[in-house]
Amino acid sequence: MLLPLLLSLLLILVAASIYAVAATHQPDCSRRIYGITLAVTTVALGTALTHLLTAPAPEMLTLPLGLPWLGAHFRLDALSAFFLIVVNLGGAVASLFALGYGQHEKAPERVLPFFPAFLAGMNLVLLADDAYAFLFCWELMSLTSWALVMAHHQEPANVRAGYLYLVMACFGTLALLLAFGLLAGTSGGYDFATIRAGTVTPGFAGLVLALALLGAGSKAGLVPLHVWLPLAHPAAPSHVSALMSGVMTKVAVYGFIRIVFDLLGEPVLWWWGGVVLALGGITAVLGVLYALMQHDLKRLLAYHTVENIGIIFIGLGLALAFQANQMYASAALALTAALFHVLNHSLFKSLLFLGTGAVLTATGERDMERLGGLIHPMPWTALAFLIGAAAISALPPLNGFVSEWLTFQAILISPELPQWLLKFLVPAIGAALALSAALAAACFVKAFGITFLGRPRSPAAAQAQETDRYSLAALFTLAALCLLAGILPGLVVDGLAPVVGLLNGGARLTAQHSQPWLTLVPIVDVKSSYNGLLVLLFMALSGTGAAFLIHRLASNKSRRGPPWDCGFPDANPAFQYTASSFAQPIRRVFGSVVFQARERIFMPPPGDLRPARLEVKLRDPVWEHGYAPIAAAVVALSGRFNHFQYLTIRRYLSLVFGVLVLLLLGMALWR
Repeated sequence: MLLPLLLSLLLILVAASIYAVAATHQPDCSRRIYGITLAVTTVALGTALTHLLTAPAPEMLTLPLGLPWLGAHFRLDALSAFFLIVVNLGGAVASLFALGYGQHEKAPERVLPFFPAFLAGMNLVLLADDAYAFLFCWELMSLTSWALVMAHHQEPANVRAGYLYLVMACFGTLALLLAFGLLAGTSGGYDFATIRAGTVTPGFAGLVLALALLGAGSKAGLVPLHVWLPLAHPAAPSHVSALMSGVMTKVAVYGFIRIVFDLLGEPVLWWWGGVVLALGGITAVLGVLYALMQHDLKRLLAYHTVENIGIIFIGLGLALAFQANQMYASAALALTAALFHVLNHSLFKSLLFLGTGAVLTATGERDMERLGGLIHPMPWTALAFLIGAAAISALPPLNGFVSEWLTFQAILISPELPQWLLKFLVPAIGAALALSAALAAACFVKAFGITFLGRPRSPAAAQAQETDRYSLAALFTLAALCLLAGILPGLVVDGLAPVVGLLNGGARLTAQHSQPWLTLVPIVDVKSSYNGLLVLLFMALSGTGAAFLIHRLASNKSRRGPPWDCGFPDANPAFQYTASSFAQPIRRVFGSVVFQARERIFMPPPGDLRPARLEVKLRDPVWEHGYAPIAAAVVALSGRFNHFQYLTIRRYLSLVFGVLVLLLLGMALWR
């Protein structure tokens, strides 16, 4: 059976963590640990892929662990198998990258013991089949990732990031705990099989949906629960950042799908889809706008995780709306788009974070304003990063285009929904999705251009060297998968069919592998179709033909002239286009509303030798108007309650007696 094999592999990961505690200071310890995680995650990846493709019945196992009367239930079905593929593919590539990158780690004793445990925690969340095991493994995942965020705790910004992450993780777990309590009901059936067999009233079901959005959305990065993500993800080592951003957020998406699409049963209220749609659209637009304002490559990528989580939730919201109206064929399309984007984001976001890690290793810099010209000393890293940037910008024939195109196809059939609110809301979300796609392309033109093109802006960038062979192997593995998923999307859609059928009452898209030329036809060929192979062939032929004609027909006469210098003949790199100047037009369009941006220009009068200055201040309204007042209220309230620790025994007993009377009175009134 595959389930016991997966659990055995996870035990090996836990054993590797225990071994790393004692062996951190031994020579080549990091390579041994990352070699173990690479081997284990590769085998787990193959096991999960086998289960998904062969589509057997779900496998279940109960172990005498956890609560005495409950035990620990584990289950492997199509949904958990798909997300296991995402987790272990990301874990294998991150481990491969770390074989080289880990040699440069300044504090390996703070990374190696927690890295395998982090992978084990994510895998166990996907296999858990009762509320206790799920929450226990969820906390294991959260705490080990927090320890990795705090690996470089000497930097004050990392300490703040770790503290905020821990607070938001506790809040999310509390929300999930309440959601499972409502699902279990008064009978206390906490195993998922009992929850599925039970019924929940519409009022409680809506409350469970809200709690799932709070619990899973805080871990995934839904706005306005995203505030921890752009701080914590950049603080971790780069291979851990790739796992947190490309993989852990997908475990949060899994938690939402498991609760809302599986345990709650078929949605009966159409407005569920509207709520999830609206949150997804707002998250997508705000995420990319925040990303455009960033100079730090890691923070830019972290905010793009927020954007892509929004795209995934747009697909999930559409699926809920279609299911509530018994439009299961349309729901299958929306679910396929969301799950396809889960896979795609794990690929290109891991690629981009690992590429940033290679840049950080070579230069010691994450600030784009201190980079530039890296395409010359690091051509292979630049090529891999360019592929990832094109994929996340949804450019064909790469994978990011396919999942966003499928999402648009689901949006285009939304006029068939009977509710007028959805008829207006879904097109508005479609416009927001189109805006976020365009802004994402602009953002990665900035990210790649400022980082890799032009001239070096600092001595560190000028002295950079290409990264090691393990890191390059990891980068190009992900780049190849981005290309394969883009040119052969029908095979991925067929692989997702068992998952969609499980969540959608058996309805799924028609088989795509039998289509001519492997064309992707999500609805019918007269309405929509896409062929990645033909697009790639056309691009290759047209590009080759254009280059041939230019070289054959153009004059070969040599001509000399001054290069275009943008009006600045000085060769100083400071005269180049910067990340700030690139984002300035977009900041002036959206900044006053979204960021409350303020610009102040100081222009000295004639004869004054002081330099001119431009000061730009950006604010985060979500933090300032949402979280900062709550934090201030908590501090003030805790100060008021501080005097309780100085009470006498008599007053303590009186206080306890008064609270007991109030509780008994409440119980009596409740009954």
